[in-house]
Amino acid sequence: MEIQASLKTVLKRLRLSGILHTLPDRIAYAKKTKLAYQDMLELILQDEIDRRDHKGLQLRLQKAQFAEEQTFENFDWDAPVTFDRDRVRELLGMGFMERHEDVIFMGPVGVGKTFLASALGHSACRAGKKVLFIRADSLLKELFQSRADHTTDKVLRRFIGVDLLIIDDFGLRTFDRTQSNDMYEVLIERHKHSSTILTSNRTVDEWIPLFADPILAQSALDRLAHNAHQVVME
Repeated sequence: MEIQASLKTVLKRLRLSGILHTLPDRIAYAKKTKLAYQDMLELILQDEIDRRDHKGLQLRLQKAQFAEEQTFENFDWDAPVTFDRDRVRELLGMGFMERHEDVIFMGPVGVGKTFLASALGHSACRAGKKVLFIRADSLLKELFQSRADHTTDKVLRRFIGVDLLIIDDFGLRTFDRTQSNDMYEVLIERHKHSSTILTSNRTVDEWIPLFADPILAQSALDRLAHNAHQVVME
């Protein structure tokens, strides 16, 4: 059916023009089922809520910059990989984020560390949280380049300001002194204020030698590992 121009104008002014996509179908449905006016209004407004929720989720997923869209619905729980499945299912409840706890996935290549980390990030996006996924080397590269154009504070805020930061492939290479300081600052600033997920081919006790300053490394990792859910995958 044709929607009157005056109604389109009103909906646009109220920033409800998205309703126009489903309004004809809803009117037809209301006539067919003799739906009460109040019930019809509620149905139309719920369509708008659903549309905005979907749009918001898609925007959060876009900003999260996942390498791939991986979710727990697509995870193969029967895969021949050993890890604490009950703990991972508990993490899916997002309680760790409310408590500002961290998560560390450790294990060799191909066991699904990045998949589980991304799936937790996807769940956080569904819960309305701001998420950012980034490889460790890309994080350090962005901070290094930011010094050339004097945007370091802005870049740091990007890493520190999200509700959940996922650092993939942590500890593949040793850090020079500048990189050690940068990683320390990111981890310390996020500590007890928000949650961080790390994936690594190395165990936590192998991380300290990666830093140029072992005292700096010990300080950062003590805070990180103290409240972290450590999931070893084999």
